[in-house]
Amino acid sequence: MLYGDMTAPAHNPIKSVLWMILTGMLFVSMTALVKYVGRDVPSQQGAFLRYFFGLVWLVPACLRMLREPLGRRVWVLTAARGVFHSAAILFWFYALTEIPFAEVTAMNYLTPVCLTLGAALFLGERQALRRLAAIGVALIGAMVILRPGIREISPGHLAMIFAALCLGGSYVIGKFFADRIDASMVVALLSVGTTIGVAPFALMAWQPLSLQAAGLLFLVATLATAGHYTMTIAFKLAPVAVTQPVTFLQLVWATLTGIIFFGEPLDIWVVTGGGLILAAVSFISWRETVLKRRGVTPAIAATKL
Repeated sequence: MLYGDMTAPAHNPIKSVLWMILTGMLFVSMTALVKYVGRDVPSQQGAFLRYFFGLVWLVPACLRMLREPLGRRVWVLTAARGVFHSAAILFWFYALTEIPFAEVTAMNYLTPVCLTLGAALFLGERQALRRLAAIGVALIGAMVILRPGIREISPGHLAMIFAALCLGGSYVIGKFFADRIDASMVVALLSVGTTIGVAPFALMAWQPLSLQAAGLLFLVATLATAGHYTMTIAFKLAPVAVTQPVTFLQLVWATLTGIIFFGEPLDIWVVTGGGLILAAVSFISWRETVLKRRGVTPAIAATKL
């Protein structure tokens, strides 16, 4: 798996749920900080610094990456993944400056759906009727959020759609790596590739950075790294069928954060659509656990930026 064994047998479901709750808080806090800093820092620059600062926590894995011969194919796929992930994070950071906090969180739930479709198209994974039905429900959820024809679809919404598609492409390659390379190396390769990929766009939009903004972006990178760590612990303590539903709390917290800190109105359509998408992805993951197959769609938290 991308960030741990998601099909491990249950050991301590209660602790796993608590770790996933903490994971959700970390990721929502990270996203809130990105939105806050985005008022003063160009989205391209913020995206670059999020991954550049994150490399601090990956120095051991990066040094190991330089020592071990990975082969030409790995480097070519790393470059391709860097393109996908760089585009995704640029779209995601832009969307945060354009649309409400809760909508970004809800639409991010589409990423595992895009991954499932990508795995079918490019990795040859067979899709059962139940899985296809769940994907259909997720797409209905996206339509509930967007409500085309009822309201105008803004550039921020389109950016989130493209972000989900690009993340799906990134994680298809990540799944290929996960079967062949140690997890820490997968994360290191992704971080280095994304940092390099976003750098040219950041340089074109670069502005002088205040000490406060730099500190907040370093905190963003730290929260993201900590979130992936706590998520990995949760996956080791219980199967994904236990941890998946907990991720719905992220939408609840994102909605409350948007209302309290950013003055955004409560949109019941966003909560409803996000719930449909999450229910569909949870069903897909639950079926994988029941059938004891290798997980295809990672938990939503595992597809965080």
